[in-house]
Amino acid sequence: MDQRKAILYALAAVLLWSTVATAFKLALRYLTPLQLLTIAALTSLLTFTLILSVQQRWREVWQVGRSRIGFYALQGFINPAAYYWVLFAAYNQLPAQQAQAINYTWAITMSLLAVPFLHQKLTAKELFAMLLAYVGVFLIATGGNWDFAQTNWVGIGLALFSTLLWASYWLINTKNTDKPVPALFWCFAWGSGWLVIFNLMNMITDTESTYLNLSWQGIGAGIYVGLFEMGITFFLWLTAMRLATKTAQISTLIFLSPFISLILIYFILGETIQITTLIGLSLICVGLYRLRE
Repeated sequence: MDQRKAILYALAAVLLWSTVATAFKLALRYLTPLQLLTIAALTSLLTFTLILSVQQRWREVWQVGRSRIGFYALQGFINPAAYYWVLFAAYNQLPAQQAQAINYTWAITMSLLAVPFLHQKLTAKELFAMLLAYVGVFLIATGGNWDFAQTNWVGIGLALFSTLLWASYWLINTKNTDKPVPALFWCFAWGSGWLVIFNLMNMITDTESTYLNLSWQGIGAGIYVGLFEMGITFFLWLTAMRLATKTAQISTLIFLSPFISLILIYFILGETIQITTLIGLSLICVGLYRLRE
């Protein structure tokens, strides 16, 4: 029974995550990356506040936050502040199909970073899996063309840098024994604090006073991203992993997300899905799967 519930929670999370690449691009029609991130992060913070209030866990939350101020200040700076700002900047530069596919290589990046930081060794099989995934990235980045001048290297660089930030966040978390929801609350609380500082700096340099002229479409899109990329969906996925008796079954479901996402990108955004995107994304998923074996 628990495994069935876990699968349902995981499928709900996967379906919601499948919508966010499209949501990012729609939101960025009305907002800058920083504006989108600020609205989304505050929405997520409110979501975690409501969840913790319903669960009556505030004593636990205060104990965690009081004892680890520096740790969560750093974590909040990395995620959500730096990671999502860079990721949204990448989506602002690239077609959704490119940005979302490259973003899935963060697990490969984490395996590479684990070598110097956790002193882990890579096997020949793991190196081959990584090579396969990055061949996929190359195909997606170039669209199969050898005319590299047509490739948006700034956007590709931002997308790859976002995987470095996300992998760093999880590596720092490897020895964190705090419960996930209180930990996420403090990450988003500190992250929101950093974002207030970044927004104040932007407003000072906004000589035309247009920075806070937000449309209802932009605000709505930002709230959607906050709920279904960061807030509720994280909670659904964590619940699925907690209930699961076979975690491998659950974690494999995440490979559905990028392909469902491509369908939405095609029908809602109207992007023509390149054959190189399909081949490249397949190579990335095969590489990730081989890495997890």
